[in-house]
Amino acid sequence: CGFCQRADCDPEVVGQLCRHDSLCIHENCLYHASRLTQRGADEEGFYGFLFPDIWQELKRVAEKRCCICRLRGASVTCRGRRCPRIFHFPCGSERGCVSQFFGEFKSFCWKHRPVQRVHAVQQDETSCLICQEAVAGQTCYDTLVCPACASAWFHRRCIQGQALRSALHHFRCPLCQDMATFQAEMFRLGIKIPDRDATWEEDGAFNDHYERHSSCDASQCQCPAGREQAEENG
Repeated sequence: CGFCQRADCDPEVVGQLCRHDSLCIHENCLYHASRLTQRGADEEGFYGFLFPDIWQELKRVAEKRCCICRLRGASVTCRGRRCPRIFHFPCGSERGCVSQFFGEFKSFCWKHRPVQRVHAVQQDETSCLICQEAVAGQTCYDTLVCPACASAWFHRRCIQGQALRSALHHFRCPLCQDMATFQAEMFRLGIKIPDRDATWEEDGAFNDHYERHSSCDASQCQCPAGREQAEENG
């Protein structure tokens, strides 16, 4: 990636690697580059970010050092009041920074990131509702709780994976099924919820459910017109 200089990152963290000629950029590095704006249509450049603008931003950040790894190319700026920290997107994710995927696509360092203020009390040996592994004893960067029911706990990485698979129209609390309050809180905490169909819809996993069966399977079909006779209704 031209911004973070990494090639082996988890796609659930950095998004897809976009390629065009010699230009390679992670999707999420693109969205959170501080001075980069979408000036094109969605199908132009990478998601509406025009190639000349991307090259210009790469040139601008070429000498800016990440406050975490100290390497050059840092393009993400903390939006905390008077905060000077800049970092690479994957470095920020590893250090506990939060980058939001709505509105102005703001990013915050570990000192200024939004936190949960849900009054939730864990039961003994509370586990992640998704992976069933133990979670931290209270809400933190890596452990989140549903703001609606205050009973569903999960790891950040687990609920992020769930959000990417379910997408905007199906993503909800796995326990209480709340959608509006749950999504708003997850957006605020930096969970990426793509605006598309769920992965199981895109893959056509249920296509056979929409196909009408048109042949009689009885061992001895009694229909005078034969096995292939099918009514328009019924």
